[in-house]
Amino acid sequence: MLDNRPVTTLAPLPGIRTAPGVDDARPAVRRALPALLVYAGIRALGLLVLAVWAQSAGRSPHQLLSARWDSLWYSRIAEQGYGYTLHLSGGRVHSDMAFFPLLPGLERGLSAVLPLSAADAGLLVSALASVAAAWGIFAVGELLYGRRAGIALVALWAALPVGIVQSMAYSESLFTALAAWSVHAVLTGRWLRAGALAALAGLTRPVGAAVVAAVWLTAAARLWRRGRRGSGRMLLGVALAPLGWLAYVAWVGVRSGSVTGYLDVQGGWGNGFDGGLAFGSFVVHLLGGPSFAAGLGLLAGVGLVIWLYAAGVRQRQPLPLLVYGGVVLLLALTAKGYFGSKPRLMMPAFPLLLPLAVALARLRTLRAVLIMGGVSLAAAGYGAFWLLGSGPP
Repeated sequence: MLDNRPVTTLAPLPGIRTAPGVDDARPAVRRALPALLVYAGIRALGLLVLAVWAQSAGRSPHQLLSARWDSLWYSRIAEQGYGYTLHLSGGRVHSDMAFFPLLPGLERGLSAVLPLSAADAGLLVSALASVAAAWGIFAVGELLYGRRAGIALVALWAALPVGIVQSMAYSESLFTALAAWSVHAVLTGRWLRAGALAALAGLTRPVGAAVVAAVWLTAAARLWRRGRRGSGRMLLGVALAPLGWLAYVAWVGVRSGSVTGYLDVQGGWGNGFDGGLAFGSFVVHLLGGPSFAAGLGLLAGVGLVIWLYAAGVRQRQPLPLLVYGGVVLLLALTAKGYFGSKPRLMMPAFPLLLPLAVALARLRTLRAVLIMGGVSLAAAGYGAFWLLGSGPP
């Protein structure tokens, strides 16, 4: 059952706050169980709609989830290691070193001990990691605004239009799980855990830098308030946080023989950061042509996520959430590359959903359930449509 504890507004960190009732004697699993059941139900709906739609189109839902686009690159790394390069017309070079190693490493390990292919091991990792991510997201929401808000936050994250990616053999679910629990550890002052999880997040996706930033800036703010006196655990956590990201980028640099090796690899894929110029030009091109409606929708979507971030600032969200969500959003909006993937790149930025979760938690339970039911059904249909399209998510 949902509890009726009032939704509160918190001052920003670096003070560490604990919501009333969070540290009581009830087991953590029991507190999180309603959120996890809600998450499982919404994702099951998405998978059911995908299965029905894919079968009617003569497509395999299993292949759509496990063996397309980035999933193929992860599986190949798991089976053969790094070293594959694809040369395309126009001079582009796609190297598998663009993909960080934690997911393919887990795929390799699981496929070695279980009767699973690397692709199916990737699905298993995503399934488990998505539940861990939902739990971490709930823990953050509950800590700050109460149990109802935590459940609403999980429901909103599960029902994102691109939520189907959470069930694919992609690295987003794994990264979000590590990021959410790292941020939760910062909020509760568990600095060693925060640093270790940030290091693992840095081995999962390039945007692991956002988790490192959340740890570092929150620690810096606390040190400033304490007169530059910090605990040994805090300083060790700060030192641990960037090691995963730095280790992989350094390895790519050594392997490629260039200090800018990873940036060069990303450039071969047409990726990189230009302050949003390429994305802005793309939107302007859509607005000036027959795809005006698509351009307008894209512009509205960008405006919405920026508004949500500003709402989080007005809501006085704690510093690690603002830093983490802001960096994920900034990196997604200022990156070049395939613009259709931007919604997926922003999916780990769950703090952006907190203002909506707080508003949803204030509604009567029946009304909130009806709203989320409609949103979940729409998201399930859009996710199936998106995954059955020609371009990668």
